[in-house]
Amino acid sequence: MTRRLRGDDRAVSVAITHVLTIGITAILISGLMIGAGSMLDSEKERGAKTSLETTGERLAGEIASVDRSATGSGTVTLRVDHPRRVSGSSYSIEFDEDDDCEPLLDETDLCLTLTAQSEDADVQVPVVNETAIDTDASVPGGPITVTYDGDKITLESGHQ
Repeated sequence: MTRRLRGDDRAVSVAITHVLTIGITAILISGLMIGAGSMLDSEKERGAKTSLETTGERLAGEIASVDRSATGSGTVTLRVDHPRRVSGSSYSIEFDEDDDCEPLLDETDLCLTLTAQSEDADVQVPVVNETAIDTDASVPGGPITVTYDGDKITLESGHQ
């Protein structure tokens, strides 16, 4: 008596099990990779904001130092080095006098606004000063020269 194999489907269950196992594993690994990627992006943005806050607070302190040293018609120059990049992104520094500035201090309406170019990160840091400041200045991150020329405080990129 001969057996026919056409109606025999016992070996199909092994093949289906392997396909399902590979499919489920691929879906799980894809989900993990997507989740890890979005977590990395949010951590990078948070790191950029923290770095910008630190740099802004240092620069605000350096401006306050020049402000305290400014007397009469003398010239005060302070050359400072700050990082050129934060979290792999260049950044810019400018002054903000608007009501949008949300300082923690009541005695000032002037803030430094630091904005990272390729990250969605910007921070505002209050500046406390008595001397006039050239608020039109916008400088990139990196070496900065803070100068009091007898009239006002200015920020310039690099070391003049």
